[in-house]
Amino acid sequence: MNRRTFVEYLAAGSGWMALPGAAMASAPAGAVAFAGSEYKADVVIAGGGLGGCAAALAALRNGLTVIMTEETDWIGGQITQQGVPPDEHPWIETHGATQTYRRYRNAVREYYRQNYPLTEQARQRPYLNPGDGTVSKICHEPRVGLAVLTAMLAPYISGGKLTILTEHKATGADVTGDQVRSLKIRDLRTGAQRVLTAPYFVDATELGDLLPMTGTEFVTGAESKKDTRELHAPEKADPNNQQAFTVCFAVDYLKGENHVIDRPKEYGFWRDFAPAMTPAWSGKLLALAYSNPKTLEPKTLGFHPEGVDMGAVLNLWNYRRLIHKENFAPGTFPGDISVVNWPQNDYSLGNLVGVSEKEFTTHVNRAKQLSLSLLYWLQTEAPRPDGGQGWAGLRLRKDLMGTEDGLAKYPYIRESRRIKAKFTILEEHVGADNRALVTGKKDGNKAAAFADSVGVGYYHIDLHPSSRGNNYIDFGSLPFQIPLGALLPQRMKNLLPANKNIGTTHITNGCYRLHPVEWSIGEAVGMLIAFSLEKKLVPAAVYDNKNLLSDFQQKVRREGVETEWRE
Repeated sequence: MNRRTFVEYLAAGSGWMALPGAAMASAPAGAVAFAGSEYKADVVIAGGGLGGCAAALAALRNGLTVIMTEETDWIGGQITQQGVPPDEHPWIETHGATQTYRRYRNAVREYYRQNYPLTEQARQRPYLNPGDGTVSKICHEPRVGLAVLTAMLAPYISGGKLTILTEHKATGADVTGDQVRSLKIRDLRTGAQRVLTAPYFVDATELGDLLPMTGTEFVTGAESKKDTRELHAPEKADPNNQQAFTVCFAVDYLKGENHVIDRPKEYGFWRDFAPAMTPAWSGKLLALAYSNPKTLEPKTLGFHPEGVDMGAVLNLWNYRRLIHKENFAPGTFPGDISVVNWPQNDYSLGNLVGVSEKEFTTHVNRAKQLSLSLLYWLQTEAPRPDGGQGWAGLRLRKDLMGTEDGLAKYPYIRESRRIKAKFTILEEHVGADNRALVTGKKDGNKAAAFADSVGVGYYHIDLHPSSRGNNYIDFGSLPFQIPLGALLPQRMKNLLPANKNIGTTHITNGCYRLHPVEWSIGEAVGMLIAFSLEKKLVPAAVYDNKNLLSDFQQKVRREGVETEWRE
């Protein structure tokens, strides 16, 4: 079913079809309403990534109607359209995630058990990892993630509670004072304009697109040490100092075959490119070496597309491997499949935030040239352990990414606009060393306890090289909480963030930007909207009133969200 008939199906499935000029009242109670080019629901969510999907699920299970827009033709954000397997913490299988995120992970495993010819040994593994990638305990294909998320949302689509408008982008907003009245969107295929109205709006876009459209106060880039007192903040603030983004791709390896792509037009540039970083990068970007993120000393990497264990040297092939052929019946896969999201294809020559559409396209296209150049280099020039050069059998898997060029549908974004929030999470709250300075405790140190916690998460603080030439900033953090205050804009009453656009700093974004944390943020936002509508109050009132906050936290916990870390 294509996207056009999909929308028509939603209307028909709810027992009515909106006609141009028809009154919104023609929709049955509890369904998304259509009238010509105007759509109306309880919640409008811009962005169909993990935060957007989690916000939708939370709102829907609490009886609300939802319209969700998505720029690409796939929902799922970083796990699908960006092609990035989950970055998760070590305890993810037992705690430190919401029940619905755990349901997603379990459903991914069940999808493989039901639909793929797994070996019996793989089938019996309770913590099946289809790719056995080292980055995650559940490395899986983007299309499987898409199938699982679609299945989780399917009952609400069929019931008329949820409308998903893929290939639609927000272009403007109608705002009165501190209230968003409606959102204007454009169909990216036809150019048609639509207007979405709702009591609440959620910015789950990858770059915080709704913030400037609605006049919501926000920050970008790096704050100064004077501003935040953060141990790792720079001396001078720089709003244009943002982490690199990456255009990912997937490859398999067919030994003895030749799948070398045409030489990319910018290959000469990228083959010789040496990043100008402070402290200095290890050498050329296209090399099996990089700056050790923690020490910034040159570090050797390995690459062997047959998954060979290279001892103390990391084999990049195994890092984000999506399919390990040994988990499947012989002949199912001719080789393993791995995603390339490495230091070698991080693009740091420009930002995507706050630039013109032309600049955005230019940077994304150059990032695509970098990724294709990396592939060509791997196929033709990369040093092999046997002394040869290149792996001609590396095959670009266009089908896995669902694109003509074989690259991900959307760049993997690490940093976006961030709201000026009621409360901003600083390094002193979650950074191990900075926290020790504040508390005076070196051993047994804990992240700050937030009385308004609405979720938990963990990842080390991991900032990739930046557009202003900063090398890695990578250091230890502590298992943390998600404070409600960081989800609330200082002024706007009915717009909430649900992606990387919450009240963090440039530094703390480095541990709040990963898959399960984004999901937890979105889920908290969806529940907060439902709670606010039920109580007939604005979300800020929940934050300001201890009794309301306690009631909301009880609701959050009843719905399967942990608000504290286990001892």
